[in-house]
Amino acid sequence: MKTILSLCAVILVVAGVLGWRATQAPTKFGEFTGASKVRVEDLIERPKEFLGKTVRLEGQIRDQCKAMGCFFFFVAGEKTLRIDLQQVAMAAPMNEGRAAIAEGQLETFGDGYQLVANAVEFR
Repeated sequence: MKTILSLCAVILVVAGVLGWRATQAPTKFGEFTGASKVRVEDLIERPKEFLGKTVRLEGQIRDQCKAMGCFFFFVAGEKTLRIDLQQVAMAAPMNEGRAAIAEGQLETFGDGYQLVANAVEFR
């Protein structure tokens, strides 16, 4: 009888863990290529040096798109840099306030610049 109860307990634990993992949103989208890490401040202060180059950024997510999560901003002082996720995670999970790593190319956007991500990982 103890064997049957132990076996049932093990089955329940394994099923619970598998069920929990199946319901978790993915945290990594796209493929990182190993691009050079650049500070957000450097991209904001000297964007022309990085136009069209693949770079890797780390920062805190601010003002994420409320409709689908398709973009967010990294902040450096009073300035922000838009991170566009449409190529890798059009419907990204809401992670505002959490840390993230983004890799992509800097492009012009409106009267400023944005990083078009080819990979992003939420931490």
